[in-house]
Amino acid sequence: MIPRYTRPEMGNIWSDENKFAVWLKIEILACEAMNKLGVVPAADLKRIKARAAFSVKRINAIEAKVNHDVIAFLTNVAEHVGPSSRFIHRGLTSSDVLDTALAVQMLQAVDILIADLKLVRKAAAAKARKFKFTPMIGRSHGVHAEPITFGLKMALMYDEFGRGLKRLEAAREVIRVGQLSGAVGTHAHIDPFVEKYVCTKLGLVPAAISTQILQRDRHAEYMSALALVGASVDRWATEFRHLQRTEVLEVEEYFGKDQKGSSAMPHKKNPITGEKLCGLARLLRGNLVAALENVALWHERDISHSSVERVILPDSTIALDHIMVNLEKLVRNLVVSPERMMENLNSTHGLIHSQQVLLMLTQKGFTREQAYRMVQRHAMAAWETRQSLRGLIEADPEIMAKVTKSDLDKVFDLGVHFRDVARTFKAVGL
Repeated sequence: MIPRYTRPEMGNIWSDENKFAVWLKIEILACEAMNKLGVVPAADLKRIKARAAFSVKRINAIEAKVNHDVIAFLTNVAEHVGPSSRFIHRGLTSSDVLDTALAVQMLQAVDILIADLKLVRKAAAAKARKFKFTPMIGRSHGVHAEPITFGLKMALMYDEFGRGLKRLEAAREVIRVGQLSGAVGTHAHIDPFVEKYVCTKLGLVPAAISTQILQRDRHAEYMSALALVGASVDRWATEFRHLQRTEVLEVEEYFGKDQKGSSAMPHKKNPITGEKLCGLARLLRGNLVAALENVALWHERDISHSSVERVILPDSTIALDHIMVNLEKLVRNLVVSPERMMENLNSTHGLIHSQQVLLMLTQKGFTREQAYRMVQRHAMAAWETRQSLRGLIEADPEIMAKVTKSDLDKVFDLGVHFRDVARTFKAVGL
């Protein structure tokens, strides 16, 4: 786990205290349901509800002897309840409690992650609106391509995390399933009414069919949603890291007044948050592989999945919570330099307008092959001699025989690239 970075509300979900509290709630709800069926007498139900309790320390002591967590839990609860405890866990098997409780914990965790993601989108939206028409160079293969705006870049981030939000919400529904169906899922010793009653009270849907466990493709899908959100975080943290390189320096992570960047070099301001987020995203992807391996179990059940889930589910939800909290802070406090963006945009002497020139020449009657050859020749010369592309074109009599100064004003105007910005913002909901 990553307890150092755990916010209390997320860490508490995976605590023994919360886990056993959910177990106890399931057992009491099952007794309530069986009371309605006439299986558990009212007096015994009243006594169970009044006395049922547990001690984590005592459960751990019992488990050390019996080597079974659910039996240790039931033994401790029985110590509190007394003779009426004979009705607790009636007709159930351990996985009925374990899997149903795990579903509750996973719901509690994903609800926090959904809230986190909404805050990240809010931060991205704010930056997108603020820099909606701030010009910067777009890059393909890491090389200058054509102008975009920083607002468009952040709008893309907002849109991508919108899909992440939908994935988390879909995963919430996939995992919102419980079961109380007995030893191999046949309801041989427990009425399906009990399962429906308990699940409804917990905000779950009873499984249409189960074995002794809920099938692990559900848990793998949940983990896939987490890993995909992590992959998007990785993508944007990498983006900001590249934009902070000294040679680029268009954005920077906020650097506190008392912050230190290097033990050796006092001048350093490093993108340490982005680097950390990229690293933790790898952990999520690795844990997804383990979740996929959990899908294939023997017959009606084995417990090879259990030990894995006790690590990957707490670790992944805690890690992603930490990731999202830090990404939101990174985006909200991101230092943006429009002046540096414009400086970089102009650094290639107008080469970024080459496509506009190409298209203009084809409209003026040149074949595409002729136009491409002429523009490429002048573009390479501009790159090698550091002259302006426009100046070289204006000095070309073959081109200028068909082109006016007004034509060149239009193709070397940045505004051409930004005329669709407003529509794009509307399309993504900004």
